[in-house]
Formats: sequence, C-alpha cells, structure tokens
Amino acid sequence: MEEMQNNSTVFTSSFISWQESVPPLLDAAGLGTRLASTEKVIIKPNLVEPQPPPITTPLGLVTVLVDYILSSFPNLEIIIGEGCGSASKNTWQVFEFLGYTKLAALNRVTLMDLNDAPLVHMKNRNCKRWPEMSLPKIVFESFLISVPVLKAHSLAGVTLSMKNMIGLAPPSHYQQGGNWKKASFHAGIQEAVFDLNRYRTPDFTLLDATIGMQEAHLWGPTCDPPPNRLAAGFDPVAMDSYGCRLLGIKWDAIGHLSMAHGTLGTAVPLTVSEV
Repeated sequence: MEEMQNNSTVFTSSFISWQESVPPLLDAAGLGTRLASTEKVIIKPNLVEPQPPPITTPLGLVTVLVDYILSSFPNLEIIIGEGCGSASKNTWQVFEFLGYTKLAALNRVTLMDLNDAPLVHMKNRNCKRWPEMSLPKIVFESFLISVPVLKAHSLAGVTLSMKNMIGLAPPSHYQQGGNWKKASFHAGIQEAVFDLNRYRTPDFTLLDATIGMQEAHLWGPTCDPPPNRLAAGFDPVAMDSYGCRLLGIKWDAIGHLSMAHGTLGTAVPLTVSEV
C-alpha cells in the first residue's frame, strides 16, 4: 500500500488552453521520464460515439499530447487506439467525424480500431466476472495512456480512466447479441470494469475535466460551473477518485473503484498537487 501511495499523486492545473496547460502538467507528473524506456505508446481516448466534446475526448487535447511526446521522443511509435461502442457506427467513422484521421496524417501517428485488433486470451481465477478475457495483444506490448473525459454514467456511476478501458474489449466476445458493441458489460458492470482492469489497467491517465458531464455520459447537462481543470497521474484509482470529487460523487459509492482501492491503486488518502 505504501508503494502505491508513493506513485498515486494526482497532478492538476487550471485550464487556459491545451498548448499552455498540458505540457507543464505532464512535466510535473513525470511522463517524459517514464517514456524514456518505452518503444511504443497507445493513447486511448474516450470516443464511444460520434458526438463532440465533452461527450468525447477533445482532438485538441490529444494533439498536444502527441506533440509533447514526439518533441522529446521523435522515434517513438504512437498509436491512437479505440474500439467504439456505438451501435450504428464503426470506430473509423468515429475517428473521421471527430477529426482524428487528419491528426494521424499530419503527425506520424497510427490509428487503430481495437475492436478488430489481434487478441490474446488470458485467465485469472481470482476474477469472478471475467475469469477469462480476450483483449488486444498490442495493449500488453505498449505503454497505455488513458485520456478520458470527466463524466457521470447512468449505469456505472462514473466513466473515467478505469471504465475507459472497456474500449479494449472486442465486440466478437463482448457484444453477445446486444445493440451496443460491449453490451455484455452491462450485466454486473461494477465487477466487469474491475476485472477488466485486473487484466489491463492504464499506465498513465490524462483527464479532461474542463467541462464535464454531470448526470450521464451521452446526454444531459454539463457541469455547472465547469471545473475548468486538467489532471494527470500514474495511478488510475487515484485519478478516478479525484474525478469523483470533481463530480461531487463519493468514490466509495462506485463499486469498481471501491474494489480497486488497495489492489490496483489507492483512492485515499488522495494526494493532489497543484501545478
């Protein structure tokens, strides 16, 4: 637990612009130091549907993140990976709608539909909801950066860094006849998100909390007033606990966070460092 707490500081700053606010935040969090020993990075935004921010991760935020990485590591392979859950659109259509296709063309970045990526099959007898899982092989070969948006969720309570990992789950295994491409996660959703993260949790999180969705992830009011913040850190449990704080939700009321606390990270005490 002590080791988790040493790596669980949440770094946060007020938002001025992507270009002015993101690089100092990433410097403070120490992302560059960690990437020095990395060969491949996957950036995982939240692009669940072809809908504009704050429902989805802003293109401007990801663009600055890519520029930040390439400025220090020009030969690092960068992949923007997503497996959208939309019932009517595929991931490539979402990439195109939100402008990610142009970003890839201009910045030597590869786009990847994780819904169709080659899989690795794993087993973990400690996982009750998913004792077996099939997930994209590439996410186990890369440094995984989660770039979620601050949002409440109608079923899971919140959708932040840990729940953003549902985009890794292939519809071939987890749609199971539902309209939504990850429909099987709706049954026992808290246990499902927790178990998924026991197989693969993000290595780093950059949270867009500039606006926020107060009541649900695809509809409803935005946060009033907007938090106007960004946050970054290596501990996804601490990051999600901080996101709950911004939304005015008790972190221990969220099942997957309560289960992850002490095993995948630490939610309390929450150490927040202002940049």
